Amino acid sequence: MAVVELADRPPPVPARMRPRDVLRVGAVGLRTRPLRAFLSALGIAIGIAAMIGVVGISSSSGAELDRTLSALGTNLLTVSSGRTLLGEEAKMPVEAEAMIERIGPVDAVSAVGYVADAKVYRSEEIPRAQTGGISVYAARPDLLATVGAAPRSGTWLNEATHRYPAVVLGSTAAERLGVPAAGPDTQVVVGGERFTVVGILDPVPLATELDTAALVGWPVAEAVLGFDGHPTTLYTRAEEARLESVREVLAGTANPQAPNEVEVSRPSDALAAKQATSQAFTGLLLGVGAVALLVGGVGVANTMVISVLERRPEIGLRRSLGATRGQIRTQFLAESLLLSALGGAGGLLLGTGVTAGYALYQGWPAVVPAWATGGGLAATLAIGAVAGLYPAVRASRLSPTEALATP
Repeated sequence: MAVVELADRPPPVPARMRPRDVLRVGAVGLRTRPLRAFLSALGIAIGIAAMIGVVGISSSSGAELDRTLSALGTNLLTVSSGRTLLGEEAKMPVEAEAMIERIGPVDAVSAVGYVADAKVYRSEEIPRAQTGGISVYAARPDLLATVGAAPRSGTWLNEATHRYPAVVLGSTAAERLGVPAAGPDTQVVVGGERFTVVGILDPVPLATELDTAALVGWPVAEAVLGFDGHPTTLYTRAEEARLESVREVLAGTANPQAPNEVEVSRPSDALAAKQATSQAFTGLLLGVGAVALLVGGVGVANTMVISVLERRPEIGLRRSLGATRGQIRTQFLAESLLLSALGGAGGLLLGTGVTAGYALYQGWPAVVPAWATGGGLAATLAIGAVAGLYPAVRASRLSPTEALATP
């Protein structure tokens, strides 16, 4: 009777694995072979770190650009002399600055004028041919406030000094001349005359031509250097909301007789275009990071295949004790996911650290977009699932007798 009852009983239902059990059995391979697990996770970590670092550094650079534009303003327009129909250098009228000031939405206007025949040298002993690529400009006292520049050393030209032989050097010009700081005893030769260096500027992002310039006062340029008084470039600040309408009339206002000989630009657009170029390069580097991540995934797959081959007796024993194919498959898939997750977490920390370090070195705000970290984690889990799927299926298909018979 008892025999009949036992025969009629349904087969026992295998115990279901709880998430904690899945994690425990999935970590067995990682605990028993730590060096192999570390090397496999390292491939994933390098790929994720490369991707996070590239995105983070690019985002930090963009944040710095936004901060710079916020500080300097995006409402600066430059009006420059172009070329005549015969290809000669055009000249704007002497009254161009005053005419632009009459435009209603214009808040500020300043000007510089190129002094073509004046060259700059550290001393009279420098050969004439060694100009260092430094240009001499006559400048208005309100130039710095208009372009958003600031002196790094000394002061800017004022109503007193702009009438006398005083010069302010751009950042690059000062380096080329070997002038580390401004002072009453520091002089350079401008157009054959000695000028005292009263100031050195910081780099000017919205007027980069000033970085390689020697800037003197308008009156002294006319009196000493033979400057003809025609402005070469006008810097205009206008109301942001009406910037485009001002831009449309600037050429005709600056030179009513020949508006086609005037070029109008917006310096902030050039900075934005530079950032767009940087982002295109970032896309290329992201592709390199994706290749590294793929290589890491291949390494994980290889590790899991070897793990299945080495642990066939363990698989056979578990199957003999009642583990189902699904539980075996879950075990090895969980191991692959854990391996990739460890590599991904390490890659996120490494990439974030690289971004923060580089941003700190450059003086940028450190920015790592949330989508990059989320995407990095998702990519690691996807790589782990794909890499571990075949080994997990292969392990689940082993029969207990076949696995136990493996030496």
